[in-house]
Amino acid sequence: MRRISKLITTLVSVGVAAVVTLTASPAFAQAVDPARADRDKWLGLAAALAIGLSALGGAIGQGRAAGSALEGIARNPQASGKIFVPMIVGLALIESLVIYGLLIAFQLFGKIG
Repeated sequence: MRRISKLITTLVSVGVAAVVTLTASPAFAQAVDPARADRDKWLGLAAALAIGLSALGGAIGQGRAAGSALEGIARNPQASGKIFVPMIVGLALIESLVIYGLLIAFQLFGKIG
């Protein structure tokens, strides 16, 4: 008996939440300027491209750098100390470029709205 009452209570609360969610959004809708909507669309695309291309380039660069460093260590294990630190510095610089792409995407996204 308790299970059924809990189920009914849950279904009613989910139903009420769905109705409120679906009916409350049009109340706050505003008219959209077509020129602004077009600008916002292009700024959103630019933000997506900024983070996407920087992440893609960073991933390719880090993969190549780490692969080359590991290959060098595999060929000459005594040089691992001389290879490891420059590799880490290089990976940090590559990652900083990806973070700059993220900041540019945030700035472009901040111009929307």
